[in-house]
Amino acid sequence: MKILAVETATEACSAALLVDGGILERFRVAPREHTRLILPMVDSLLDEAGFALGNLDALAFGRGPGSFTGVRIAAGIIQGLALGADLPVVPVSTLASLAQHYLESSDCATIFTALDARMGEVYWGVYQKDSEGLARLAGKEAVLPAIEVQFSGARIGKGAGLGSGWAAYRDILTERLNDRVDHIDPECYPHASSVALLGQDGYLKQLAVAPEQALPVYLRDTVARKKCE
Repeated sequence: MKILAVETATEACSAALLVDGGILERFRVAPREHTRLILPMVDSLLDEAGFALGNLDALAFGRGPGSFTGVRIAAGIIQGLALGADLPVVPVSTLASLAQHYLESSDCATIFTALDARMGEVYWGVYQKDSEGLARLAGKEAVLPAIEVQFSGARIGKGAGLGSGWAAYRDILTERLNDRVDHIDPECYPHASSVALLGQDGYLKQLAVAPEQALPVYLRDTVARKKCE
């Protein structure tokens, strides 16, 4: 299977190409440079692999939540590429890809993801590793005040706290989670390589959509409406 993925919802910008289980990736932490970087990253990956877009099975993208502008960049780029090559698209949660990246290199089974949503809030999601090593959502993703973060209770064991929300609200989140966090990494970012892995899983489960249905997920709808207005 061949899947191209992009992720631009945070300060990190990345593109990845999954080919029959192997992954090539381009990754940079480069705030406000995503528009300039992402297409050259895609072209570089395709050139290295010797593929054209038409050789791929599907595309995947980090659909948010995250930076409003960053999420729109990924959605716009992937829609354009998919329409031009007539390819299906798998939307992948940015919080899930953040959790997946950490799970791939650790023995941790539970991830508490929190991206700084400003205005005293975080984009929040709790993920657990399944039998295939993939991040699965426990409960729901939400945008809410750090003091109100939720998890699904006793079944959730200790785990890692990841994302920029842990830099902004570390003490609040730690207290809220009642010592369930044994490691914190606020500088862990979502990667397109993880978007590709989760995208492959979604494709096999027939979750791919037509390009025009590859839409961003902001969670904070009021911000999206104000920006559009």
